[in-house]
Amino acid sequence: MQLSGLPWSLLTACWDRLTLLGLSITVFVLVFDFMKRRKKWSNYPPGPTSLPFVGNLTQVDFNNPLVSFEKLRKQFGNIFSLQLAWQNVIVVNGFEVMKEVLIHKSEDFADRAHFAIMDLMGYKDNCQGLIAGRYGDAWKEQRRFALTTLRNFGLGKKSLEKRVIEEARCLCSAFESEEGCPFDPHHFINNASSNVICSITFGDRFEYNDKMFHRLLDLLKQHMDGATGFLPQLINVLPCIANIPGVQQKVVGPYLQLKSYIKEVAREHKETWDQAVTRDFVDAYLSEIEKARDDSKSSFTEENLFLTTIDLFVAGTETTATTLYWCLLYMLLHPDIQGRVQDEIDRVIGRSRSPVMEDQAKMPYTNAVIHEVQRIGDVAPLGVPHMTYRDTEIQGFFIPKGTTVMTNLSSVLKDETVWEKPHQFYPEHFLDSDGNFVKREAFLPFSAGRRVCLGEQLARVELFIFFTSLMQRFTFTIPDNQPKPREEAVFHQLQSPHHFKICATVR
Repeated sequence: MQLSGLPWSLLTACWDRLTLLGLSITVFVLVFDFMKRRKKWSNYPPGPTSLPFVGNLTQVDFNNPLVSFEKLRKQFGNIFSLQLAWQNVIVVNGFEVMKEVLIHKSEDFADRAHFAIMDLMGYKDNCQGLIAGRYGDAWKEQRRFALTTLRNFGLGKKSLEKRVIEEARCLCSAFESEEGCPFDPHHFINNASSNVICSITFGDRFEYNDKMFHRLLDLLKQHMDGATGFLPQLINVLPCIANIPGVQQKVVGPYLQLKSYIKEVAREHKETWDQAVTRDFVDAYLSEIEKARDDSKSSFTEENLFLTTIDLFVAGTETTATTLYWCLLYMLLHPDIQGRVQDEIDRVIGRSRSPVMEDQAKMPYTNAVIHEVQRIGDVAPLGVPHMTYRDTEIQGFFIPKGTTVMTNLSSVLKDETVWEKPHQFYPEHFLDSDGNFVKREAFLPFSAGRRVCLGEQLARVELFIFFTSLMQRFTFTIPDNQPKPREEAVFHQLQSPHHFKICATVR
């Protein structure tokens, strides 16, 4: 018998060979996947069973991973493992475990994982920035320079405090311009918070109605939204997905546009640069690039200038602004606490002069309220993923070098073994029986160790002066005929409140 001119026996033989080849490829791929997912360590942390190829990708809700992590924590304990495709991930939870990871063994966990999506953003070779840079000499050099430069521009000094006080006046003026009518304060708060870091990095602040400023803040929001969810995780597993039309623009397009703006700022600074006068962070960085011109190993490059400046802009805007937004929400929800804060302000500062940082030591209740907002608001619940710098052990579990480690800071800020009322807004968490402010060891909103937030000191100044200035000037209420604002958070890398409106009545 023949088919299309070919003997049936030949067709059968070809089909048998194709079948054998297909089976061989299938077996090879399955064995390869098994070897990639196989754990070679007997005391590796437990975790859910991983599926072929995807691992545990389908078992974590990346739009709100905290819910997934809490379920897994109840099942496997405070240290559990995940496999995102072929990437080994450890999630650490609870205060005692976090203290060991971030403080006692800080260097063991000081590295950063490098994800495929970061290549699209420009994180390659020696170009690392401040937040996502790999642990080593280049990152240490960049962080040391950033800290020194921030101090030179007033961090910890009266000059920076005056800058924040002036911005607080602008913020109060913006609130007052609403004339007691309902408005969403998010836009004004974002402007004020961003202006402080912009004045340090770019040398000047923006007016609140500046269109370019609005564009930058909008790009920042798009960047935070685009980096959340399943698609970025899928790109990290299968980088080729980024080549599909529209995917790269959706995930990193806003970030690249922010980067283009920084490049334009750097170009303008070059044109007007005077080595004898350092106007801002960009000028200071350009000076370092010039000094290192003949050093091929230097980490001071134009690409690192762009990445570092974006890191400062993003970190200096979003976390503080979001925390202040939470502050206003909790004042709406707890008018009795708002009243106690205002009473303390009236007693210590009065209503005629601006708050200064020296006032903080005399205002334990206001200080406690701000700290409690940071705790319950839980703005950066997972921080930035760490990676083990070398083989190490935690609570008897072996964690090999190169393992991605997610620090669930939310589990510390709401640890039921530490806080009296972990899921309630309770400023007394930070007060003793005599009403004095008390520091709590488990208060880690800025993380800890070698990767502790670079802008922690700046954030503390902004939170106290902005919040106290607003409370000194206004009483905040829920607008008539509007529902009570929702207390649950929206997760987009950071946790923020659902948008709400307020009425700001001049006191």
